[in-house]
Amino acid sequence: MHAGKRYIPPEVLAHLAEHLGHEALSRREIEVLQQISKGNRNCDIAELLFISEETVKGHIKHIMGKLGASDRTEAVAIGVRRGIIQL
Repeated sequence: MHAGKRYIPPEVLAHLAEHLGHEALSRREIEVLQQISKGNRNCDIAELLFISEETVKGHIKHIMGKLGASDRTEAVAIGVRRGIIQL
């Protein structure tokens, strides 16, 4: 039937594939992503997390790269889908 190999349902494979090859977000990047999901601007996030706005921009760049997102909204959507953050 499966030639002695294990069968993995396509839904499980799709879920696994979505998580493979992606670098994990740091704790601070997750905090920034959570603030983005709340609609906060970079200056607001900087103030809330006691970091500079330039540091926030750097975190966002890393978040988008690690998640393969093209913008902030997509980064939030990917973060929610992967269980990194909750809305």
